[in-house]
Amino acid sequence: MHCPVSKAFYRRKRDEGKSHKQAILALARRRLNVLWALIRDGRTFDVCLPGPAAAAA
Repeated sequence: MHCPVSKAFYRRKRDEGKSHKQAILALARRRLNVLWALIRDGRTFDVCLPGPAAAAA
């Protein structure tokens, strides 16, 4: 029901000292950027969680 990537992004923003409202706005802006890129490129959304190799790079 909840996206672990979004939860991690929100948690990271909170750990940076952002307020709840600022963290939510940053997450919304990130989501809108992804949505715009999908519309621009004519693609569909696929949830691809980064694996350990991608995180290390």
